[in-house]
Amino acid sequence: MLAYSTYSEAGGVGKTTTAANLAVAHARAGLKPLVIPLDPQDGDLSRLFGIDTDRTESVDNLVRHMIRRPSGEFDDLIRTVEGVDIVPEHNMLSDLAEYLQREKDQAEAMGEAFGMHAQLLRVLREAGVPDKYDVLICDPPATEGPHLYNAIHATRSLVIPVEPSAKGRAAVEGLESLVAGLEEQLDVEVGVLAAVPVGFKNTRDQRTILEEIDYPVPEIIGERASLMEGCWMQQCSAFEYVREHRDRQRDYELETLAQFDRIARHLEQQVGIEAPNPPNPGDLNHEVLSV
Repeated sequence: MLAYSTYSEAGGVGKTTTAANLAVAHARAGLKPLVIPLDPQDGDLSRLFGIDTDRTESVDNLVRHMIRRPSGEFDDLIRTVEGVDIVPEHNMLSDLAEYLQREKDQAEAMGEAFGMHAQLLRVLREAGVPDKYDVLICDPPATEGPHLYNAIHATRSLVIPVEPSAKGRAAVEGLESLVAGLEEQLDVEVGVLAAVPVGFKNTRDQRTILEEIDYPVPEIIGERASLMEGCWMQQCSAFEYVREHRDRQRDYELETLAQFDRIARHLEQQVGIEAPNPPNPGDLNHEVLSV
């Protein structure tokens, strides 16, 4: 199974839209992806796909499963949109650190072990996710904490959206020390599958910044603010937005969709997955076969 977390220390670089569009790109190729968004903010992946209707309700959710107090089956948490299975975010994620610490304290009082940062991995394994899915994508918030640590522990690999700016360069420079710290703290090896520059305008400074990135860069995505804002407005992926909501298809937007397809193929190749039905990159009329 291909597993990765989309992560950047810098906020607002398109992390969530990158996760969403890569998930759809995997599904377009006939693979079965599961997405675990972990960002407690309202502008999250669940909202992007229009499935965050129960986040304020007292319903079963991922946090309950992570603290060993589920009120239903893991599979019942899943919603399916555009061929992608998603575990929607819930407001309990805002207090995840407190919930995990409380459970840890109670476990230790009973003489039991409770790894605060291994709970998402435990939940996924107990639910049989590695056997049921081809791709696992976690979308944690940009800040360090239990959301990020659980995502890294479950996936062990990163895909890094990069803003080609001074802020983005600082974020990439800080990533190496962050990865080393995560490996030491979690006692796992963390790899970087790809860096994905977004918002590239081909300035001299941006070209210099991209040359300094030591990670694989399969594609460089240009400035696509209108396309991505349209996705949030219509609550869908860029593929569906161009197909269903654009009055005409623009070549540069079709090329962006092709880039998401090519990045997905690059990531699959890193772990030896051959998608059964890959589209011609950016082909909106590609027939998606059911998994």
